[in-house]
Amino acid sequence: MSQDKKKPSRQSAITDVPGIRVGQAQRRTDGWLTGVSVVLPPPGTIGSVDVRGGGPGTHETDALDPTTMVATVDAVALTGGSAYGLAAAGGVQQWCEENGRGFAVPGGVVPIVPAAAIFDLGRGGDFSARPNAAMGYEAALDAASSTEGADVVRGNVGAGTGAAIGAGKYKGGLGTAAIRLTGENAHIVVGAFAVVNAAGIPWVPGAQSLPAGEGLNTTLAVVATNATLTAAQAKRTATAAHAGMARALNPVHTLADGDTIFTLATCADVLAPHPAFPLAPLIELQSAAAEAVRLAILDGVAQAEAVQTPWGILPRFPDGTPQGSI
Repeated sequence: MSQDKKKPSRQSAITDVPGIRVGQAQRRTDGWLTGVSVVLPPPGTIGSVDVRGGGPGTHETDALDPTTMVATVDAVALTGGSAYGLAAAGGVQQWCEENGRGFAVPGGVVPIVPAAAIFDLGRGGDFSARPNAAMGYEAALDAASSTEGADVVRGNVGAGTGAAIGAGKYKGGLGTAAIRLTGENAHIVVGAFAVVNAAGIPWVPGAQSLPAGEGLNTTLAVVATNATLTAAQAKRTATAAHAGMARALNPVHTLADGDTIFTLATCADVLAPHPAFPLAPLIELQSAAAEAVRLAILDGVAQAEAVQTPWGILPRFPDGTPQGSI
């Protein structure tokens, strides 16, 4: 990235939420262009998910339904490699088991590690070069080794390494953002972490959408907050956060996308109720989740850098270019 495109050294990030850590692992040479990202929350974190894309590649998402037995999440794995890459979740589970994280059962623990994958197969030149359990373990270890509140590396890293937008026309990437609530709930932070591998491209006002093109796609996001939420409230927050995806990209939630948003609530703090309308703070939080996702997606596109591999060239998305003229 050129000097004039560089951002300040510390921007808002999902790690602004106390206790949330992020780790990355990636490969970029010898036919590889893919990776894994892990969001590691503190023990006892409540989790849920909302899948809106027509072509999802996911693991353990049914376990996050509010009506199921376990409401907590030990880690979330985002990976390249399409359905093959979901093997990375096994490495994250291994790290969690070694560190005593998981649902207690007779004889040990069963880590709850939901995962979702983007389609980046072959973008480095080798169709068989895709994440595995070892790469998942590496990303989990990277997350665990990071310090509290550490910044998140963005762009062509982790699960964003092989990401593309515009159905494979431009380079996509990994981005993050955070928003603090207002008034008596200014202690509540809502952060988002996004892997942008979309059929669509960023909205440009007044322009037409980009033709669908070829390729399989997916935008993945994790929303995290220090607020106390039930599993049902976390589910509704994930649903509301999809509005941010729709505000950032056009088209979105297509049959060729696997668009998925996870929500994590560390439950470290409590929302202060509004005296006249107790639900108002929760609605503000869900609105902030949508905006954090929008900002994280745009950050992922802005931070992505052009790549050239035996598969082809993925240039940066031309900032501000009207969609109709691309």
